[in-house]
Amino acid sequence: MHVLRGGLVADVDGARDADVAIAGGEIVAVGPDAVDEIGGEDAVDAETDASGRVIAPGLIDSHVHVMMDGRPDVATAVSDSDYTASYRTAGNLAAAVESGVTTVRDLGARGTLALDAADAVAAGDIDGPRIVACGRNVIMTGGHGNWFGREADGPDEVRKAAREQLKDGADVLKCMATGGVLTEGAVTGAPELTPEELSAFTDAAAPTDTPTAAHAHGEEGIKNAVEAGISSVEHGTFMDREAAEMMAERGTYWVPTASALRGIVDNGVEAGIPEDAVEKAEDAAERFEDAWEHALDAGVPIAMGTDAGTPFNFFGEIPRELAYMVDYGLSPAEALEAATVNAADLLGLDDAGRVAEGYRADLVVLDSNPAEDVTAWQDPEAVFTDGKRVA
Repeated sequence: MHVLRGGLVADVDGARDADVAIAGGEIVAVGPDAVDEIGGEDAVDAETDASGRVIAPGLIDSHVHVMMDGRPDVATAVSDSDYTASYRTAGNLAAAVESGVTTVRDLGARGTLALDAADAVAAGDIDGPRIVACGRNVIMTGGHGNWFGREADGPDEVRKAAREQLKDGADVLKCMATGGVLTEGAVTGAPELTPEELSAFTDAAAPTDTPTAAHAHGEEGIKNAVEAGISSVEHGTFMDREAAEMMAERGTYWVPTASALRGIVDNGVEAGIPEDAVEKAEDAAERFEDAWEHALDAGVPIAMGTDAGTPFNFFGEIPRELAYMVDYGLSPAEALEAATVNAADLLGLDDAGRVAEGYRADLVVLDSNPAEDVTAWQDPEAVFTDGKRVA
């Protein structure tokens, strides 16, 4: 067994001095008597000295695109070969896990790329975070992300498109309820899929109890998604008070992806980002602060997600999202909760997000307590996934 000794364990349950014993990819004991619980020193065959450091759960990013690499114009990735996209995906996953991200939810990739990557990580063929993937996004013809999504029109087509993703092995289903920033000609907040199409989408997910996610910027699209029973609203940039109250009442998660807007607004046209995308992002950024105010006032459940892969939004910088969330009003402890137990709940994972017996050994060793210092996530001393040290 491997023991992390002498550290301060910090998760949503608080901070406490404890050793952490792991075996078979699982946490088997936590506490000052952890070594005794596993049979004493004779049972220890490896150890990591965590003295003066903090042992925390690995981060869970609820919204990434493993096929994208942060380039200024993401649409140019459509011309890359499948081989190139696969190499890029492997590099993105390595960067994510080295930064302390131990689980990601991919919300849209070409073909079965993200689904295949999930299998490769699970088989140990490549290093990376555990992947929960949706396969292809379901979108209206010509809608946001049409260059890599599954276009469908009308409830019957949408239902079939969703079922196709389930057939391919999707863990979650994702649709585009509104236009978006990065598709030329799309109107960011305008509804795209109709209420009837969204209902068909969630109907397809219901028999297998598969979670659903909706890209939704505008108020009407958010409300349509919530009324259809969507599990999480992605971005939610123009959320108004009524939409926030609807989400809070129904327990609909919000995944804000502050990093996506920051990557575009902070770099701009000068960095090669299309002018249309920059203009839309700047408009969205002005409304985003109001969305946070409405969400926090209403008590909307929040899960951390970055939209990693969008312009200048790199996988190796995912932990910055927590600092952005604090800038918008969360405490460091609330950001920790959003990036661990809340995200695990959204992804349907009952073995992630805590440093506790019976949980998967996805852990990071940090220099300070992230419940007090949100920047602690940004430079992990060590990263373990499934009990294996990977960084």
